[in-house]
Amino acid sequence: MRLPWLEAAVGMDARSWLEPLTRLTESGGPVLVAILGVAMLLFTLALERWWYFRFVWRRDRHNLVTRWAARHDQVSWSARTLREVWTRELIARLRRPLPWLKLLVGLCPLLGLLGTVTGMIAVFDGLSASETSQARAMADGVARATLPTLAGMAVAVVGLLFTTRLEFIIRREDQRLHDRMARATEDVNA
Repeated sequence: MRLPWLEAAVGMDARSWLEPLTRLTESGGPVLVAILGVAMLLFTLALERWWYFRFVWRRDRHNLVTRWAARHDQVSWSARTLREVWTRELIARLRRPLPWLKLLVGLCPLLGLLGTVTGMIAVFDGLSASETSQARAMADGVARATLPTLAGMAVAVVGLLFTTRLEFIIRREDQRLHDRMARATEDVNA
């Protein structure tokens, strides 16, 4: 497969650039491609959350605190309820993709297990067709069958680390937001 635009951009033959990816796909099977797709989706969501927290969250938090400080009534029951609703809405925006991230993290080991099972079925099918016990062929097949499990677990571990860190950041930012809203109330009443 020749891709002239890629060859011009990278300065090398596209086949040599895609060869490791092709070899990996051949050795792991179609399940490895599914794991790659889940990993790309997982890391895209993680990058989006980083972007949101880095560039949008702080502005939204500042706008909410400013809007709260501009209110005249901050001590009544309805004002405190409104403050709680506003803070929950803002935290919900920060928390929005968390269930999807957890779903994708949980899906990775299952896809890896599926790859192992399908790989082992292919190994045993090949051994039964040859009617001889070839230890080398079986060892290669087992190695090929365990590659999706390794990939699924590696993606899941990295995704789990990010998800745990995101949950920590959400708890911290929830506390900071409540503290800033309370400080804004104290500044206005002082």
